[in-house]
Amino acid sequence: MESVEIITEYKDQVRILKQQINELEDAGKSKDAANKRCLQKLEFSTTDLDKALIKIKELEDKLKQTNDTI
Repeated sequence: MESVEIITEYKDQVRILKQQINELEDAGKSKDAANKRCLQKLEFSTTDLDKALIKIKELEDKLKQTNDTI
């Protein structure tokens, strides 16, 4: 192979590698965004669960008070 052919082949390989890097970076960004959305949903679910547990406790206490007065 001549030097020019070798250089051309290396340039093609570098171009392909750069494209693969870009694709991997894009996939990583998409995955990070998806993970962030899932974490936010989990935080909201946890908050909702905490609120529901507090409400249940309040209702149980209220029911107990009602039963105690009867």
